[in-house]
Amino acid sequence: MNPTEPNGRSKESAIRVRGLVKHYGKTQAVRGIDLDIGVGEIYGLIGPDGAGKTSVFQILGGVMPETSSVETAMLGKPPREARNYTGYLTQTFSLYQDLTVRENLRYMGDLRLLSKHDIEERGMHYLRLFDMDRFTERLAGRLSGGMKQKLALACALIAEPRILLLDEPTTGVDPVSRREFWDTLASLSSEGMTIVVATPYLDEAERCTHLSLMFNGTIIRTGTPKELKSSLGLKRLEVRASDLGRAESVLQDEPAIEDVQRFGDRLDVMVRDSENGTVAARNALGKQNIAIGQIRTGDPTLENTFVSLLRDLEGDHHSPPFPRSREFQERSADAVAIGAEGVSKYFGDFAAVKGIDLTIRYGEIYGLLGANGAGKTTTIKMLCGLLEPTDGLIELAGERGRARSQFVRQRLGYMSQKFSLYDDLTIEENLDFFAGVYGVPRTEREKKKKWVMEFSGLQGQEKMLTGELPGGWKQRVAFGSAILHEPSVLFLDEPTSGVDPLARRAFWRMINELADRGVAVLVTTHYLEEAEQCNRLGFMVAGEVVAEGTPTSVKAAQSGHLISIVTDRPQAASNFLKSVMDPWRVSIFGDRLHVVIEEDGVRGVDGLKKLLADNGIEVYGASEETRSLEDVFIAVVEQRRGPGDRLEE
Repeated sequence: MNPTEPNGRSKESAIRVRGLVKHYGKTQAVRGIDLDIGVGEIYGLIGPDGAGKTSVFQILGGVMPETSSVETAMLGKPPREARNYTGYLTQTFSLYQDLTVRENLRYMGDLRLLSKHDIEERGMHYLRLFDMDRFTERLAGRLSGGMKQKLALACALIAEPRILLLDEPTTGVDPVSRREFWDTLASLSSEGMTIVVATPYLDEAERCTHLSLMFNGTIIRTGTPKELKSSLGLKRLEVRASDLGRAESVLQDEPAIEDVQRFGDRLDVMVRDSENGTVAARNALGKQNIAIGQIRTGDPTLENTFVSLLRDLEGDHHSPPFPRSREFQERSADAVAIGAEGVSKYFGDFAAVKGIDLTIRYGEIYGLLGANGAGKTTTIKMLCGLLEPTDGLIELAGERGRARSQFVRQRLGYMSQKFSLYDDLTIEENLDFFAGVYGVPRTEREKKKKWVMEFSGLQGQEKMLTGELPGGWKQRVAFGSAILHEPSVLFLDEPTSGVDPLARRAFWRMINELADRGVAVLVTTHYLEEAEQCNRLGFMVAGEVVAEGTPTSVKAAQSGHLISIVTDRPQAASNFLKSVMDPWRVSIFGDRLHVVIEEDGVRGVDGLKKLLADNGIEVYGASEETRSLEDVFIAVVEQRRGPGDRLEE
């Protein structure tokens, strides 16, 4: 083990940066940042799109030179001289789609001048670690998103680097694969590897030992996740009320309330003082005759912290009002917008979707969640008429069994998982194309195109090629394109993949506005904190919907308790507990373990303490915590597997 300071950081420096600057012509991407990263740390670099994170990664990886710096050292050497012991996983993975898994590993090993024996031995070691050893002969282009990420990481690790740079490595990866991915990083870190990671998912950032928040080329805050959350001086109130849209509007105007964010069945309200904030919320809602179900006090999340800090720096993303021109017809409360009765889809002998039933009403936001390969995208393609079901009946926009009719298509909006934009067209040309396809009247096109550009934060960039946009900005344009014609039914397949938290919030504000107007929204996402924004959820596993309900009811339906444990040796504790219980029940979060047990909280805490102490692992603290939606999702998925079964991807 490396000697450590009292705060848990290694005394030995792996990366030391002083006054790092990077300019692209007149654009200042990085403006004199400092970094100190110890050996064996998992260090998070987080920030909004365009903050300068990728430029820092490219400099540290020796891919491009800095404009200037006082010092930039990777284990004491300049980045270009340190490339032999630095692994770098970029946002756009450099896999060869027409090579097999084994051939990609062999190619990367040859580039690193490894022997054939080392390539084979190390390659198979990492494939077994990532549960991919049965896919050695599959073409990389035929792998799922999660498997591609795992293969890309194996390629980066085959040289056994001492420093590993990961730029948004889990974008598009399902929650099960993401947790496995991060458990692997924790294991590598415990062996002395230094890992620097950028991620737009703030639940992942909780797993880092330290974080630096970047904004506009500078570092504005550094600390442990716990230090950053406590630095706000805020408390979070979970408010459940009868009319969330109106309640959100009312509370935003209250002086005692710092911030309000709407979720599927609650509001998150940030206040300086929980007691005064609770009184202010009750009084304000009571005056408007809005019934309050419950107000519960908790600590802010890391995403609350991130959003609050960025709002102080650049303000909130307030889009102009959408230029509406269409009046929706009045519908009964039980009118079905999207329905499925016994719908199945077979590809040969393979059942991708197995007899699912769904009912989604106008004005509802429904989240369809599942691991890669669960059948979500196939289901969406059938529901919106792009794919004929093998069996069953589809109902869409009031039409039964006629999902391909012209009437239905005019009322349908679809944002696909693979961006529905043409990279070789400009942004303006894409918007003109989709406005024409959707039949938007020419008299409305200019004001709607202007709204998309303002919503996307790309005013004045209409002539830019869409292929030159970073992923987060491309998603914003794709979303705007999908609603130009004011659909009454909207399908969003991973709409915020790779989008930073502040922009993601603007997305959901607009999605809620559409739902309030009566639009039915079906959305998929791999970011389960975001899934809390949905009114109802359906969990898909192996082609079946296995759980359904509101975010709160789905969590309440699960047995067991989540115990957070702080020990002197988290990795050793994790390895041991995984050997005596189901491995999915144990995961490392920074300096803590999360363990799911079936016993009640007090007995479970005592039992875990004794179990670890009997095996020479000291426990500094243990307590029960509220289970997240991700914890519940993983439990649902894993419990559907038979003994020794593995989910195919």
